[in-house]
Amino acid sequence: MVSKVITATTVGLNAHKIDVEVDFSSSTPGIVIVGLPDIAVNEARERVRSAVKNSDFSFTYQKVVVNLAPADIKKEGTNFDLPIAVGILVESGFIEQYKVEGMAFLGELSLDGTLRSVNGVLPLVSGLKDIGIKSVVVPLSNAKEAALVEGIEILGAECLADVADHFLDYSDKKLPVVSIDIQQYLKENSQKDYIYDFKDVKGQQKAKRAMEIAAAGGHNMLMMGSPGSGKTLMAKCFASILPPLELKEALELTKIYSISGLLPANEPLITKRPYRPVHHSASAVGIIGGGSNPKPGEITLAHRGVLFLDEMVEFPRNVLETLRQPLEDGEVVISRAQVSIKYPADFMLLGAMNPCPCGFLGDSQKQCTCSEFQVQRYRSRLSGPLLDRIDLQIEVPRLSPEELLNMKSDAEPSIEIRKRVVNARKIQAQRYKDTGILTNSELNSDLIKQFCQIDENSENMLKTAIIKFNLSGRSYDRILKLARTIADLDGVEKIAQTHIAQALQYRTFVAEEAYV
Repeated sequence: MVSKVITATTVGLNAHKIDVEVDFSSSTPGIVIVGLPDIAVNEARERVRSAVKNSDFSFTYQKVVVNLAPADIKKEGTNFDLPIAVGILVESGFIEQYKVEGMAFLGELSLDGTLRSVNGVLPLVSGLKDIGIKSVVVPLSNAKEAALVEGIEILGAECLADVADHFLDYSDKKLPVVSIDIQQYLKENSQKDYIYDFKDVKGQQKAKRAMEIAAAGGHNMLMMGSPGSGKTLMAKCFASILPPLELKEALELTKIYSISGLLPANEPLITKRPYRPVHHSASAVGIIGGGSNPKPGEITLAHRGVLFLDEMVEFPRNVLETLRQPLEDGEVVISRAQVSIKYPADFMLLGAMNPCPCGFLGDSQKQCTCSEFQVQRYRSRLSGPLLDRIDLQIEVPRLSPEELLNMKSDAEPSIEIRKRVVNARKIQAQRYKDTGILTNSELNSDLIKQFCQIDENSENMLKTAIIKFNLSGRSYDRILKLARTIADLDGVEKIAQTHIAQALQYRTFVAEEAYV
């Protein structure tokens, strides 16, 4: 007789059911794992052997063959430890086969039989529920995360012995059923204070207004200014004006962070939009994702949030160019010889740069020492096609002495800006409820024609701008989407000429000298 225990593995964000089949044979004692296991799965042999023995079960002196079916899917990670151990206990007769039918098992084993947390529990449990599994045993440390999936029983276990006791007729030790009120948890934790607040930013009213527009419509933004003008500080404050996550978005983000192993130990659900600052030494794989075992990159970790590139022109050009397709499509496809994985990447790009190599071109206090050629070469590191995908492109000037010396800050706090952003997002959610999109930045050509209609005066203004600034078709669409967001912030349905004028105003420095 061959015992069979159910578990799962992830490919991208999707879960695949795996049958763990265990058989004993009269041969040289040992454990053999087949079914395309990686190194971590193969090492389960020693962890499982020690865990079974140290949980007061006798380990067989026969050869143990473990098959992970289907065999054409690569098995990664340590979540196979517990199902392999349970399969061995079933085959040994300690647990009856019928008692584990309709159940699934996930977890890593310590040598003493203690269960350790594993990555990817949320997408694994979600996938198991979809195929009809009624109950899942997980490490107690992963139980709250697993309980985010409604409609499936979650049993939390601390060790292998507890799992075995749960199935014994003479034992009254049953595994606890774990549950969580998702809506209440999200509501309580999404209101936590932010470290950085716009009330601490002096001056820079134009940049603050641009950030409000970017947050309201999900637009990309690039700031250019002298060192010390406040670009990085405002970028850090940007997260404090983003709208709260919807439950669907929070679950999607939690799946991503769970698979990446970045889910905080005491936080089963991601409750805030991500803000991901990236250093310019990051590689293309680190930003886009990939590797021998493809994993999400920074653009996927920034999904539904912000990816901040400080000193943007210092990034290698090939790295920046890889952002073009995800910025357009809101997803990234990582292709390898045997697998093609799609990750969501609907993020806002927030960039900051100096106007020239020395940083002081156009500065009111310091003289620039760069030649025209140096300035052109410096700015040309950002290609035209990439800049075309950035809706707001503004200059951030040096603060005046009066602004710097003003100790009585009367700047508007983030909470007030956030209220206007949330109201604008609600307008968009109502408008696009039947389209499958959430923000103005996601509008395609057909939806732009439907929702971004303009009058004759606005059309004439745009025509003049197209001729003067040599705007592309993509730039034209993005100006309309930007104007749509400005109108939403003003609480009006029709896009007016003033909204078009403001949208054009936020593409100043690129229109002058970017395409060199």
